[in-house]
Amino acid sequence: MVWQQLFNGLTVGSTYALIAIGYTLIFGVLRIINMAHGQIFIFGSLAGLSLAVNSGLPLAAAFPIAVAVSGLLGLILEYTALRPLRKKNVPHLASLISTIGFAILIEELTHIFFGADSRPVPAVGISVFQLGPVQIRMADLIIIGVSICLMAILQFWIRKTKMGKALRATAENIETAGILGINTNAVINMTVMIASGLGGVAGMLIGIAYSALIPTMGLTLGFKGLAALIIGGVGSIPGAMVCGVIIGMSEVLAVAYGDSSWRDAVAFGMIIIILLVRPQGLFGQKA
Repeated sequence: MVWQQLFNGLTVGSTYALIAIGYTLIFGVLRIINMAHGQIFIFGSLAGLSLAVNSGLPLAAAFPIAVAVSGLLGLILEYTALRPLRKKNVPHLASLISTIGFAILIEELTHIFFGADSRPVPAVGISVFQLGPVQIRMADLIIIGVSICLMAILQFWIRKTKMGKALRATAENIETAGILGINTNAVINMTVMIASGLGGVAGMLIGIAYSALIPTMGLTLGFKGLAALIIGGVGSIPGAMVCGVIIGMSEVLAVAYGDSSWRDAVAFGMIIIILLVRPQGLFGQKA
């Protein structure tokens, strides 16, 4: 029973990890927490799902659509809510409030375009097989496999490619990076689009896991990713990956051996403990 719950937690946690990486990328470059992240990727996921279903396309076609729509919304966020404030050199709190306003706008647009009811996600990978005490759905393997592949590709891209190195330089010091000839605006655009696009994939994977997408779930899922960001250490991509999985497993165990009402309390209880014991996070470093 425990092994089954841990596997279920791994499935959910891998999607939380993708969401947390989106927060981490944006914070690393802009030093702000994008409070519109959840609403952006849910809008993108619903757009991908609706276009694929209405056009008679396979569910796989919804993924690139979700990535494109989420990335475009992230770019709109950058040009309308972040860059104008950055040019005026206003405090980061103003940018944070600006992302909250953008989140409210996107949530209202989500209700206008997609309504408030849940949208069923076509079943994929319905075959089930037994591995010792664990019952594994093919859909779970798809979710975990896609998440791991994306995280591995992202790590390679950041560490080994020229654009990845430019991103790291911009995150280290945006003014110095600009002096060295790096187009920091292009780096920021790319970062916001990648972060939002990863969220779009995470939203589709969550839809596969639960067989439905709910327009209002962006806020809750965004907070789960934010929890993974804080617990892992703000700015740490490996920390976001690992702690997203930890939160997913903790939630599933809490529901299985406690009460379903504990699901959302687990992540935020962990935040309080981490902030008291290790404020920089499990993978973070002291300033």
